[in-house]
Amino acid sequence: MNLSPAALRRIVPFAAFMAILALRGYAPADGRWGFDPRWLYALNLLVVGGLLLAWWRDYGELAAVNRPSGAEAALAVVVGLGVFGLWITLTAPWMQIGAPSARFVPVDAQGRLEWPLIAVRWLGATLLVPVMEELFWRSFVMRWIERPVFEGVDPRRVGLKAVLLSTFLFVLVHTLWLGAAIAGLAYALLYRFSGKLWPAVIAHAVTNGALGLYVVGTGRWDFW
Repeated sequence: MNLSPAALRRIVPFAAFMAILALRGYAPADGRWGFDPRWLYALNLLVVGGLLLAWWRDYGELAAVNRPSGAEAALAVVVGLGVFGLWITLTAPWMQIGAPSARFVPVDAQGRLEWPLIAVRWLGATLLVPVMEELFWRSFVMRWIERPVFEGVDPRRVGLKAVLLSTFLFVLVHTLWLGAAIAGLAYALLYRFSGKLWPAVIAHAVTNGALGLYVVGTGRWDFW
């Protein structure tokens, strides 16, 4: 498959994120590698964030000219909060792929919250992941399914097959499959009907930000 530079600029940050996530899961929790593996999440801010910043001017859909209107932004916030509410509700065993595990617990041996770790995790989930994932799943994958030369595809012209198939692939990388299906469809439809990527990014950021606050407030680390 001959991928264009535009495709690679959307694939590489996502691939880097997944590689660091895999490394974090593989690293021994007892620190045998000489560091606390929970801090590997900070590597995302440096590596993935650095890639996004380096290519920012090449992401035309994130340019100021494509910023959302007030109504679009408000709708995105409402959708993001709605997805958050469903995400923490749709947790029955049959709604999950595998058993959720609390792999990131920012609590020290005395049971105190480790705020630097929390800040890194929350900032990554709220500011970094929505941009990186929407560029990959919606801007690239959804439009690429519609037509491999995806750069010229108007998101408002994307068909149902591309919306559903890209959402299905999005579900495969999440434990809560039903919540992920609803989230993926919600973000995809925001992108499709507005013709802009920012509403999907905003909704995704609101979902992740609210989820992070909920996790810290309740101690439900399995959501992280």
